[in-house]
Amino acid sequence: MRERFLAVVTNFLIGFTLLVPGTQLNGQDEHHQSSDVHHESSETSHNEEAGYGEAAEEEFNATEYILDHVSDSHDWHILTTKDGHHVSVPLPVILYSKHSGLHAFSSKKIAHRHTHDGFRMGNGTIEVVNKKGETVEKSLKGKIVEVDEHGALVEAGLPLDFSITKNVFMMMLSVIILLWVFLGLARYYKKSGISEPKGLAGFIEPVIVFIEEDVALPNIGADKYHRYMPYLLTVFFFVLINNLMGLVPFFPFGANVTGNIALTMVLAIFTFVITTFSGNRSYWQHIFNTPGVPFWLAPIMIPVEIIGMFTKPFALMVRLFANITAGHIIVLSLISMIFIFKAVFMAVPSLLMVIFMDFIELLVAFLQAYIFTLLSALFIGMAMPEHHHD
Repeated sequence: MRERFLAVVTNFLIGFTLLVPGTQLNGQDEHHQSSDVHHESSETSHNEEAGYGEAAEEEFNATEYILDHVSDSHDWHILTTKDGHHVSVPLPVILYSKHSGLHAFSSKKIAHRHTHDGFRMGNGTIEVVNKKGETVEKSLKGKIVEVDEHGALVEAGLPLDFSITKNVFMMMLSVIILLWVFLGLARYYKKSGISEPKGLAGFIEPVIVFIEEDVALPNIGADKYHRYMPYLLTVFFFVLINNLMGLVPFFPFGANVTGNIALTMVLAIFTFVITTFSGNRSYWQHIFNTPGVPFWLAPIMIPVEIIGMFTKPFALMVRLFANITAGHIIVLSLISMIFIFKAVFMAVPSLLMVIFMDFIELLVAFLQAYIFTLLSALFIGMAMPEHHHD
């Protein structure tokens, strides 16, 4: 029910921000529109650098504002002043090029369309040939490209990007926080032994016991769940802390880490690999020789069962990504209403709705961490069906 509510509100607010006069579709601004990076005019470049502040005063691009927040970037944008000056925290850029080798520098050096060591931020699209031999357009927005002395793309195209982006930085920060918390708890239990937990341990221990007794034990089985507890606890607390940090609206928090489909895909792949390697004989027999099914249905059942192996992690990936991203979009859409109407009277109802949504998102942060962990335990347990007969 909550997911349907979020979906309806998200669709309404996105459509509202796109249709209200004064907003623009991403990429339709004359300062960002380009069909090919080789044909960017000097006039457009000048408008982007010198005239952006004036354009920002004339109209507010809600779509671009929202997409910039939920997407990853090579710097951490803090705010934009009234005169159009951007205040941001630069992040390390690490690139490997087939032509010039390894490069490492600050993202500040390529900000505002500057070029450094033959690299700059891309804009517009380029035509590339895919594996099928078809020519398709590929967007360069948000990507670092390598250019020659004339400003044209080098033949090799995009360099390998190992940069510490906004999402990577926040993931590293979350790992540091988790290590600090749990190593501290380990030292606490080593000193105090088995006793009544106090302080932070009084909050963490009930959560660990809940994951053990209500998630791992009933879904995996009493004789097997211990080996999967480290993974389940790691996934739960990693997703939870990044969900919570994404709700804090100031640096170094606020990045949309768990709303990044690349991260949720990796987490889902981990669950898929563990499930696949944990599968016993009955699991694989159910896939390739389903009991009680006539042999002439095997050509239909086997592909269906194999597809089902991949739809489970796919559902994990999309569920976490969609719910977290939807929450961010709703909150940002509500805030955007103040600037779309350019009226003070919209501030109070907009902020009240934002506070209401923040409380819902706080619940979602815990709920989605629990659901991802629960489904992971369920899929692992389904790969070992004998535990249902113990």
